[in-house]
Amino acid sequence: MIDYDRLSAKPKQFHALTGYTLEEFDALLPTFTDRFAAQMQAFTLAGKPRQRPYVSYDNSPLPTMADKLLFLLMYLRKATTQDIFGEVFGMPQPVANQWIHRLHDCLNQALAKLGANPARKAADLDLADDEVKLYFQDGTERPIQRPKDPEVQESFYSGKKKRHTVKNNVLVNAQGEIVLLTATCEGKKHDKKIADEAGFTLPEGSLLYQDTGFQGFALEGTTIFQPKKKPRGGELTPDEKAQNRLISRIRVRVEHAIDGVKRYRIVKDQLRNWKPGFRDKVMETCCGLHNFRLRFRPWAYFSVIT
Repeated sequence: MIDYDRLSAKPKQFHALTGYTLEEFDALLPTFTDRFAAQMQAFTLAGKPRQRPYVSYDNSPLPTMADKLLFLLMYLRKATTQDIFGEVFGMPQPVANQWIHRLHDCLNQALAKLGANPARKAADLDLADDEVKLYFQDGTERPIQRPKDPEVQESFYSGKKKRHTVKNNVLVNAQGEIVLLTATCEGKKHDKKIADEAGFTLPEGSLLYQDTGFQGFALEGTTIFQPKKKPRGGELTPDEKAQNRLISRIRVRVEHAIDGVKRYRIVKDQLRNWKPGFRDKVMETCCGLHNFRLRFRPWAYFSVIT
């Protein structure tokens, strides 16, 4: 069985299994502990209203709060099946399922309290204090199991990925932090349509980098940078190719941010968890984990001169 005391003595393995260093883990733990205490005073492990005060039982497979956070981060990081995961932590699959969903709610709330979770609606997006008005947007897809209903299959089939997926758009700032995550939708939906429906605005004078999937998208008071498509039957000029390379070199920040989120394989591999709302909330949680990690390991990029 795995426990925090044994694994924390191996920092490299701890980082590999959780995606967090011990410093980052310890910084997140107090807020996670507070949210767990509040949750368990109101609900049982199964999510039902609590009738009597919560007391941790002596033979709990997750005896400490550090063990609980370790359990959840490992699940998000490795995304293995719950029966195998339960066996690793000494509990049957149904109990592992209950712990996953109860602790996931606590982690999501903890990240929100720490200000790490991205905004989910345009009305909640506050960029007034952002001195570097540089932003990037892109769409990201996650594979899901093939739906059984033929009509649902069609809406979730992504021609780009050649499989069934769900999709989100992300808006990223100059530091690589995800500041806006759109609602999870079917994989067939176009990136530009998602951006139009999100309805966000940027501060006056902002720069926004995007790829050709957002052709035609524009914001008032914002300068858009987008690679130029090769004309049908023609070729780009050397200057146009050089400009495209420069845009791609700058726009790669959004790819780095998405990769930072998808180090948690729960949002990279095929999602097998069918609980209603989980697909959307787990993406928000992993974006929050990425943003919180950047506070300890910030990325350094070259200055963009316009």
